[in-house]
Amino acid sequence: MTENATIAYAQLPLAEPIQRAVAEMGYVQTTPIQAQAIPVVLAGQDVMGAAQTGTGKTAAFSLPLLQRLLKHDNTSMSPARHPVRALVLLPTRELADQVAQQIKQYAQYTNLRSAVVFGGMDMKPQTAELKKGVEVLVATPGRLLDHIEARNCVLNQVEYVVLDEADRMLDIGFLPDLERILAYLPKQRTTLLFSATFSNDIKRLAGSYLQNPVTIEVARSNATASTVEQRFVRVSSDEDKRPMLAQLIRQNGVKQAFVFTNSKLGCGRLARALERDGFKTAALHGDKSQDERLKALEAFKAGEVDYLICTDVAARGLDIKDVPAVFNYDLPFHAEDYVHRIGRTGRAGAEGLAISLVGNADGKHVAEIGKLTNQKIQPLEIALEARGGSRGPRGEYRSDGGERRREPRRSHEEREPQGDRYRRAPKLVDPFFDKPYEAPAHAEAASWEKSAPRSPATRPGLSANIRPKRAVAALFKPAAPRADDSQDN
Repeated sequence: MTENATIAYAQLPLAEPIQRAVAEMGYVQTTPIQAQAIPVVLAGQDVMGAAQTGTGKTAAFSLPLLQRLLKHDNTSMSPARHPVRALVLLPTRELADQVAQQIKQYAQYTNLRSAVVFGGMDMKPQTAELKKGVEVLVATPGRLLDHIEARNCVLNQVEYVVLDEADRMLDIGFLPDLERILAYLPKQRTTLLFSATFSNDIKRLAGSYLQNPVTIEVARSNATASTVEQRFVRVSSDEDKRPMLAQLIRQNGVKQAFVFTNSKLGCGRLARALERDGFKTAALHGDKSQDERLKALEAFKAGEVDYLICTDVAARGLDIKDVPAVFNYDLPFHAEDYVHRIGRTGRAGAEGLAISLVGNADGKHVAEIGKLTNQKIQPLEIALEARGGSRGPRGEYRSDGGERRREPRRSHEEREPQGDRYRRAPKLVDPFFDKPYEAPAHAEAASWEKSAPRSPATRPGLSANIRPKRAVAALFKPAAPRADDSQDN
């Protein structure tokens, strides 16, 4: 089979319940990664799969796993008859929830159970679901270890383990957790490793835990999707980024898009600023609770939110169909993250648009992206349109699209009267208080100097500057009566 060959789903050796679910989901033709990976996984071999983001890696490992697990399909209510047979590990909560939903759709006409566990949520509902028994467990490494230590799940019957977005898990420091989890699994198992990029660390991880894996690469390493049009637009300063972003959205007629920033604080500020400018936005970053993050994603999928302002927490694996554009408000610090960000558009062969704003300090990032994606990047010079009347942050007034100026503050006397609102009482003038101080020509002596003159003659040995003490009357406590006085009475 050639690298980019595809086949019809009807030709795959999948059982009727899975074929029915796939047909209802609108799957007709496989993607290249699916066409090559599904037969290998069905044969029970380990796989190292590399494909650019948005090419259907989830179906590439989920469908053959469910096919092989059909031998364990049963209608028993006993949890013992539903042990964990397949474990899927992912780096983020959003990605774990998305993959779990897809697996549940693929298995909807079977008796195979699936569940998802991730952090940021109460463990009790997850524990109750695990106690009922599940064949396919989707999890993030940290929360899975919590359940293992709480003895909520046992992994000694796992037959298949999937490491999806493995490079991201290594980037955010999950390697120790992965090693601990893999130590709980049986030695005899099938291991599948899927990633958008293959780094040296990924290859070392595969060498340690995979046995004679079949390497499948359907695209050049770190390549971007050919269906995504990439543009880089230069801005003269960071203050021009927001008006330029709004201008590009209007000029290109973008009705829905991801907008990526590098910081959580900047993400929230940009979402609020665009909301004030009339755009329907939602913020998605790591400081949001899991419930808030899921609600923001659902609102974006449902079209209730047009622009999802997010950090790199949303850069990987999120499969939201028909998103026409991605904006890089800030260029990513790592060039690999650029590939993942723009992969949120142009998914499954659709066309997409990726626009990145380039500031004066972004020359290094542009060079790294160009080297990674093997393209010569020449940022476009687009004039910022003049737009009057929009209010900037902190009460600033923007007279046009690019310049910001603060109106000079005027005193109350300079303000023009508007009815009775600024009408003030006339200012009172008192000549006595307005006149400067003048010392009297002949200063009189103080009262104490008149009554008690201080002179060395009357008070020998004392300075004339020392004021004498006044005689003060005092009230003394009467003495207690004596014992002989009481006897006399």
